[in-house]
Amino acid sequence: MITRRTAVSLLPLALLPAQALADTPAPLAPGTPPPLAMVMNSGDATVSVINMDTRQVINTLPMLREPSHWALTPDRTKLYVTDASGNAFFIFDPITGAPMGHIRIADPYQLAYTPDEKYLIVNALRLDFVDVYDATTLQMVKRFHTGKKPSHLDYTPDSKWSFHSMQGSNTLSSFDLTTLTERWTVPIGDTPAGVLFHNGKILVCIMGENGIVEADPTTGKITRRQATGEGAHNIFLSDDHSTLYVSNRVGSTLSALDPVTLEVRRNYPIPGGPDDIGIDPQGNIWIALRFAEAVAIMDPATGKFDTIPVGRSPHGIFLNTEMHKKGKLTAQEL
Repeated sequence: MITRRTAVSLLPLALLPAQALADTPAPLAPGTPPPLAMVMNSGDATVSVINMDTRQVINTLPMLREPSHWALTPDRTKLYVTDASGNAFFIFDPITGAPMGHIRIADPYQLAYTPDEKYLIVNALRLDFVDVYDATTLQMVKRFHTGKKPSHLDYTPDSKWSFHSMQGSNTLSSFDLTTLTERWTVPIGDTPAGVLFHNGKILVCIMGENGIVEADPTTGKITRRQATGEGAHNIFLSDDHSTLYVSNRVGSTLSALDPVTLEVRRNYPIPGGPDDIGIDPQGNIWIALRFAEAVAIMDPATGKFDTIPVGRSPHGIFLNTEMHKKGKLTAQEL
């Protein structure tokens, strides 16, 4: 109903079923699954599955403790949903939402594949480390201990460098992925969160300072600041690269920024603590409302939105309609 308002044990991936997926799937035939939104409810250890056509929750899938974020495997046949406190990835068919088992892994909070698909890197927020896994075998190849509460991450397009916000130490760390060594760790602001490599710079949401900073990826030096709203949490690039969206979780607004100047074009009031987002084929923005047990679906032209009730503390959101897009597809860069 729509309303307003430290060894890692792995299950062998070869035993898991897989469904082939072309880069651009054919139109849906009668009887094929509907387009789905999958919402990670951190507060009640579930994933809500929404039929995007009817905007109804059609399934609620149990997790262990605290689902938060997602990553689509490079072949786009599996969706990994992290359960940090449960020390596991849960695996789902991204087309049907069907469960496909789970993998035991230490404290996976946020994760992303490198653009060259060589590594899967996982931020362990609770245990204060960053793990680098071989993307094919999921064998750990490196563990970095740097800073406290590693939160979000992104990469340079050539996969040479990674960047990680450290919420507990107010720093940004960068690693060299060719040598698997630390490049630098620098102060970046009070409680950093979302990270996005954009136009040759690093953009970082600074929750405690109510905006974003732009930093030089070579040195980590801050080059620009932009106020957005209270509790600036995560940052996303629109499909056509014409707009940057910043979710201001505490102030309950979504800021639309010019992608070049970083100036705020518009602030959308979204009560309930907007967190992660997805964009559907009609251009509507699906927004997890962290404090409202709901997902908002907003028309960015008008700012009007409807909501769908889900579980407690909805956090990450995955729309399988985004799978038709070519190239990089992560929770940060849509």
